[in-house]
Amino acid sequence: MPSALPDGEPMPADGALPASALAGAAERPLAFYLHVPYCATRCGYCDFNTYTAAELRGSGGVLASRDDYAEVLTEEIRLARKVLGDDPRPAATVFVGGGTPTLLPPAALGAMLDAVRQEFGLAPDAEVTTEANPDSVDPASLAALREAGFNRISFGMQSARRHVLAVLERTHTPGRPEACVAEARAAGFEHVNLDLIYGTPGETDDDWRASLDAAVAAGPDHVSAYSLIVEDGTRLAARVRRGEVPMPDDDVHADRYLIADETLSAAGFGWYEISNWATSAAARCRHNELYWTGADWWGAGPGAHSQVGGVRWWNVKHPGAYAAALADGRSPGAGREVLTAEDRRVERILLELRLVDGCPLSLLTAAGLAAARRAVADGLLAEPAFTAGRAALTRRGRLLADALTRDLT
Repeated sequence: MPSALPDGEPMPADGALPASALAGAAERPLAFYLHVPYCATRCGYCDFNTYTAAELRGSGGVLASRDDYAEVLTEEIRLARKVLGDDPRPAATVFVGGGTPTLLPPAALGAMLDAVRQEFGLAPDAEVTTEANPDSVDPASLAALREAGFNRISFGMQSARRHVLAVLERTHTPGRPEACVAEARAAGFEHVNLDLIYGTPGETDDDWRASLDAAVAAGPDHVSAYSLIVEDGTRLAARVRRGEVPMPDDDVHADRYLIADETLSAAGFGWYEISNWATSAAARCRHNELYWTGADWWGAGPGAHSQVGGVRWWNVKHPGAYAAALADGRSPGAGREVLTAEDRRVERILLELRLVDGCPLSLLTAAGLAAARRAVADGLLAEPAFTAGRAALTRRGRLLADALTRDLT
């Protein structure tokens, strides 16, 4: 949940959507993202919309408190029901992210999930995920989360090396994420993900291999691996600017990506999105797949983004301002945009090209199709998929996906 909000037109006070947004809604899945904006400490690389207790002190009082946050967010779920009217769709997926959702007690996260269940219902096979920091859970809290209805959990491991964790300013100790996987399995979680970051200043190839090996040995059925991005305004960016640590290198990132793909593939994980690998189709993150394939989702919480039927909107960032809007009976939306047909075509290419199956060639213009033919000749797109009418990345194409996407759009 990045901290910066885009520009856009004003959001109606009641959150109402144009009729076009709800047209054909029954044919699209509906997902919910619930944002918990609290963290015990702020990691040096993070620019997400999160707040520590010190940052909130004196900037909103009770309205900024995490003690009643579940009740406040529930008001937005009720607003979603009013805005979507008699929409019959149950939630196909629910994803609780942050921040650190597990700073809230399991009962609070369960109450947020219950609000979705009561207002919309959950599909019989609904995927229900929460993110967690390894040092914010224990066997008892994991069991309580499973009892509350969560069936998937994602732990922020980032690295197995202490010195890498120190640069990232992560607070957990090496080995704790692996123990969390075992504890989550014992609690009955069906699916467990570990998040990794590569390219941290001071990390070596051997450090990265050790992190991958530790993650695989822990026994998750899903691994996400992301290159470190130095975001403006973060403490890490300031350290880079002062010359204390080097800027991550693109060539190093490419090498580390290849190491990840080779290691995970050898361990039985298949890539299904550029940064995500799973041991089976059932282990894929269905919530993220809905983002990538154009489903509808409602993002509740400060700074959360939503999209329904080509209308995208985003909430005010501060927890106090968010709570105040809902207490006044107003939408917490800060702005919105209505995507044009061309916007949606380009976005489909941007998102679907990242997937293992790629995007339909029918989305491409004549110039884009010519670029796709060149990409096949250059080994960036798979020839069998192209023959079957799709643009699908090869391993080399994944390394150059951003540039290739610009050519195709």
